[in-house]
Order: sequence, then structure tokens, then C-alpha cells
Amino acid sequence: MIRFLTAGESHGKALTTIVDGFPSNLEIDKKYINFHLKRRQAGYGRGSRMKIESDHTYILSGIRLGKTLGSPISLVIKNKDWENWTDKMSIEKTNSKIEKITIPRPGHADLVGVTKYNFDDIRNSIERSSARETAARVAACTVARKYLEEFGISIGSYVESIGGIFSSKEITKKLFENKIRKDFNAWDLSKRSDKSQVRVLDKADEEKIIRKIKIAKKKGDTLGGTFVVVATGVPVGLGSFMQYDKRLDAEISHSIMSIQAVKGVEIGQGFKSAESYGSDVHDEIIIKNKQLTRRTNRAGGIEGGISTGLPIIVRGAMKPISTLMTPIMSINLKTMRSIDARRERSDFVAVPACAVIAESMLAWSLAKHFLLKFGGDSIEETKNNFNSYTKSINNRLVKNFRR
Repeated sequence: MIRFLTAGESHGKALTTIVDGFPSNLEIDKKYINFHLKRRQAGYGRGSRMKIESDHTYILSGIRLGKTLGSPISLVIKNKDWENWTDKMSIEKTNSKIEKITIPRPGHADLVGVTKYNFDDIRNSIERSSARETAARVAACTVARKYLEEFGISIGSYVESIGGIFSSKEITKKLFENKIRKDFNAWDLSKRSDKSQVRVLDKADEEKIIRKIKIAKKKGDTLGGTFVVVATGVPVGLGSFMQYDKRLDAEISHSIMSIQAVKGVEIGQGFKSAESYGSDVHDEIIIKNKQLTRRTNRAGGIEGGISTGLPIIVRGAMKPISTLMTPIMSINLKTMRSIDARRERSDFVAVPACAVIAESMLAWSLAKHFLLKFGGDSIEETKNNFNSYTKSINNRLVKNFRR
């Protein structure tokens, strides 16, 4: 079983993560991790924090001479902005006068955090609930992404909409209709979307969305949106229907929903399926190139909690950022009187970054079930198990049903 744990506060000294359970001899270096960390920071509408930080990972353990050892991998991402917060975020008691935050922002974890953990300063809630934590997640999950690439599994994403302006419906439609090239690689989606300031696939739509973001900025408001994450090369058989917590779609939904500000997740056509006839939802089973497959992929690559071998398609919805420069009403917990909510340095839009984070979380979910399926203490052992399984799938089906 693979697992990771993150630690650190938004304005603390650093973010850290420990990644455990990956086999030995997986080739990986910090340049690969830093590349995906940089992708997380990009996008039009990000706040001033992105100008301060330039995320780089420091590998402390678990990798020697460019390969994993099979032991826990510890990674550190330093917070450059810590230099400006040494008193406010001091680990030791300080004589400095620290202003306590008493005005919670609607939509954020401010109020529920101080209520649950018995704090008298909302700063204690802000620091850990902040989406800054996702930098450590991306670092951890990039190990999983590199692992999957060893088996021909790739992951990509694009922004589908921001502020109600939709883009790239055609590519989503092709994915559901299974009308994509045989050699389609999900990473190609990210290579295309990364060229856009808002990670959409259509230049004309990019301009419309940027205009909408500028309006939001002028109003002191924020915007949310939707994104699509795709994985290709996933073999048949990841996940299980034997127990509720072994289903692949349940695992994926949990991992995407765990991202800050994500309020909705669907696999395949998801909610659209609820308003359609069954004949317009289910994917007909056919033989193509002497292989069993589906005519369409409306299920998003998962049936009965198990991967079908078709692309995994996940759609997520991110709400607008909670911090508004033109704030809405709240309560000052010190006086219990109505007041404008607190302003806190923040983004106006973070959907492009959220899509990159979702790539990472999808990679983790797939790697978790991949290792459960194929095992192995070394990457070589896992490859032997994987190759043996994939070569015999069709032969086993024919043999079993012709007895």
C-alpha cells in the first residue's frame, strides 16, 4: 500500500511530505518534480504569492543515484515568504505583538476551524486549510505519476469553463464517444492547455475568459469553473466491486474532492446520465482489432468500480475563491457584531492550477490501485507481473468461456 502525508503551514518555514510504499529502482529526479510544481503555479488570475514563491523540491531521503530505494521518500518545499512571517508564525513564544484575526471569511474554513479546534485566532485555521498545502501534494503525487509512466499510463487535463464560459466541448464529446486516435496520449492535452494562460484548448475562448476574469478583478470578486482530467493507458482490472472502499471510482472521487474548493466530481458523463435513457448512457461491447472494447466511453473508463481499459475521464467543479477584495458580510467574533469579511491575499481564479493538482491526485489513485493489483518490491518485479497479466487477458477470457 502506498501512502503520503503532508505537513507544514502556508506561511511556515516549509512544506514537507513523506511518500511511502513505492518499489525500488524507479528512476526519478528533482527536475521532473519541479516541472510539475511550476505548472501548479501558472495561470492568469493567480495572486501575488505566486510572484514570491518559485517552488522547488529538496529530496532528503529515499532516492540514491537517481533511483528509488524502496524506502520512504521525504521531500521539502521551502516557503520563501517565511522571511516576512517569522514573528507571526514563530514556533517559539514571542514577545512581539501579534494581531489576532477575529473576522471569518464566508466559504472558507475560518469559522468551522476555530469552532472545531478551540482557537482564539483564525490565523491557526487559515495556515493549514490554505491551498498552499497542495504544493506538497503535487510533489508527492509526481512520484506516482512517474511510476505510472513506466507502464505507459499518462495523465493530462484542461480547463473546460471559468465563470460560466465554456470551452473545448468538442474534445470532451470525442472522449465520451470514444472517437479519439488509437495512439491518443492524455499528456498531449496538458501540453496543449499549458500553452494557454487559463489552460483552455481554444484560443478564442481564452480571450473571452480572460475578459471575464478582468471584470471579476475590477469588482473585487472571484470566479470558479470546471476542469477535465484524463488518464490513458490504464489496463483493465484496476479496482474491485467486492467492497465499497475498493472501488476505483470511489477512490478517484475522494482524491479529487479532497482538493481545496472542489465542490463536485463526476466520472464519465456523471450527472448527465441521470437524465438520459439507459440506451443513451451504457457503452455497447464490441470487438475491435481482435480485442473486446466499448463502442463509446460514457462511463469514463470505469464500470462496476473497475477500469475498462478505456481512458479514465474525470470532471471536477471548483467554486470561486473565498477571499473577496470587495467582501461580503460576516461577524467579528470578538464583538459579535456584523462587519465586512476579512481580506486576505489570494487568487482571483485558481481553476487552471486546480486542474494540475487534480492530475496529481488522479495519478495517486491510479498508482495505489495499480500496486494493489500488480505488487512488486522492485520496478522490475512489477513490470514482470504487469506484462504477464496484460498478455493473457484475451486468451484467458476465450479459454474460460469455451470450456
